[in-house]
Amino acid sequence: MGCELTKLASSNGGSKGNNVPSLDACGPPPTDSRLPLTAKQKYTMVASWKGISRAMETTGIHMFIKLFEEHSDLLEMFANFKELKTKEEQATSEELQEHANKVMNTLDEGIRGLDDLDTFFEFIHQVGASHRRLPGFKQEYFWRIEEPFLSAVSNTLGDRYTQNVEGIYKLTIKFIIETLVAGYESSANNNEDVNNANLSTTGSAAGPTTSGDKKTS
Repeated sequence: MGCELTKLASSNGGSKGNNVPSLDACGPPPTDSRLPLTAKQKYTMVASWKGISRAMETTGIHMFIKLFEEHSDLLEMFANFKELKTKEEQATSEELQEHANKVMNTLDEGIRGLDDLDTFFEFIHQVGASHRRLPGFKQEYFWRIEEPFLSAVSNTLGDRYTQNVEGIYKLTIKFIIETLVAGYESSANNNEDVNNANLSTTGSAAGPTTSGDKKTS
């Protein structure tokens, strides 16, 4: 109602003296219904993330140190730094820094893409599907990054990591992980469809050949 009154006042040449709500009273436009954040929460998330984007490497390193501290078995999946058993070794490893930056840049692109969920889903689904190529990787491993991510964000933001901000980050990382899992799962279905199609094509091609062989024998 406030927005409509403001538009009406503007069209009628309303002055500052009129007691009409300003455009600010309209609030931000509604978000895509697929996004588990309100418009205000999304604004807070994107604004807060700027602090993370200025410290991507240190945040990423903290996240992976925490990940390996809680799930040491995952170290075996990384040939370049699986021998790094201590926090000190991990913190100074160039290989781990490079991988941490890569993961943080993926998260950065995902969070910056929250304004366009079609693009967001396409990108994160592709990232999830790409993990099919990692030997020994299981989809539940995606969820192991949740708590280390939150810990790293808390460490980087410090006092800015309020209870409200924490709740928003929890919703956001859960949304991203769910999308990664969906991409991982859909890639399996796509591969199965391709394999079935190949078998069907092979079977159809083999039929006439077998039949032809019988006629020539």
